[in-house]
Amino acid sequence: MLVLGLMSGTSADGIDIALCDVHNTGQAFNASIIAGHTYPYTPELRQRILDNCDRANSRVDDISQLSFDLAETFSDAIHEFSKQYAINLNDVDLIGSHGHTLWHNVQADGRVSATFQIGEGAVIAEGTGITTINNMRARDVACGGQGAPLTGYVDWLLLRHPEKWRAVQNIGGMGNVTFLPPLNEQNLRPIAFDTGPGNALIDVAVMYFTDGEQQYDKDSKLAQEGRIDEVWLDDLLQHPYYQRDYPKTTGREMFGTEAALELIDEAQQRGLNQGEIIATLTALTATNIVDAYKRFSPAPISEIILGGGGKHNPMIVSMMSELLAPAQVMTHEDIGISSDFKEALVFAILAYETWHGRVGTLPSLTGATHATILGQIIPAKNYESLLRKRQENLK
Repeated sequence: MLVLGLMSGTSADGIDIALCDVHNTGQAFNASIIAGHTYPYTPELRQRILDNCDRANSRVDDISQLSFDLAETFSDAIHEFSKQYAINLNDVDLIGSHGHTLWHNVQADGRVSATFQIGEGAVIAEGTGITTINNMRARDVACGGQGAPLTGYVDWLLLRHPEKWRAVQNIGGMGNVTFLPPLNEQNLRPIAFDTGPGNALIDVAVMYFTDGEQQYDKDSKLAQEGRIDEVWLDDLLQHPYYQRDYPKTTGREMFGTEAALELIDEAQQRGLNQGEIIATLTALTATNIVDAYKRFSPAPISEIILGGGGKHNPMIVSMMSELLAPAQVMTHEDIGISSDFKEALVFAILAYETWHGRVGTLPSLTGATHATILGQIIPAKNYESLLRKRQENLK
């Protein structure tokens, strides 16, 4: 099947779209990215998203309208994507949309009681004519899971090494990891959880110190102009989240704009300058990941596969390579997958699995009481033809 995957990540920098070829022969699962592109949000739309992730600035009428406006932006981007890559949308079977997470309600004991993604699926289905599957996290939360990270199940399907333990590490606004047992260990199950802040705290600091002229620290140039304050870094690593056992998830509710501005104020009171603050927050991302591996990895990790925007940050990659040696730090490109569109691929695959009535996660990944089929199916113009195809495949 041809499936479009849509992803809007915690950093709220734009929409990742990937056209994916996904099929299951019954004996092998195969998925590949045919084309992918990122469409940046306008500064105004990005600010609306960030404002509505903030309890102090959000309003129910704004959120309601934003959900529809964001979905229209998704739909417009899909049409632009189809023109740019000469794709006939009549040939696309499904859309799998993550939407954008405004709030992920984590209780004091680590239990997730609610999760909320916007980007109304009905608007996407109507605007494209393609049956759309969205709201995938809620089903896992309903049966006691964390609702994240959902990448772990796709890592399990596609990325296991025949003999070595692998860690698949995404560094977006937040970081998440999947620890994958090798194929020759059939009785073992994967583990996945959010490691902590990825780029979110760094991005806020960069925007703060550049008056919004830069949205991220390109090539870690600002961080490398400063020095890491080891005393402050050690204090930052005492945050209760890092000590909490898995399964666990986090987001902007804990490590977002409000938290970043408080940390900047704290650092300035300590006498730290711009370079020292950005360098130390960058080191925090690398070291909270390393700390998670040392605390929770069930076996020595031989290979680490990096994805997300953080893989472009040389300081983070260098620190991880040094602190996790002799593990080999790789990118998804090293195993034939685009790092930039991995998460869009994930939601294409999850939509494919849902359409075929198969689960999209495992209890060992999210802590749910049982594995579940994820998401909500929103029929569109192509729905009847999809049903006919499914019936023909069952004959």
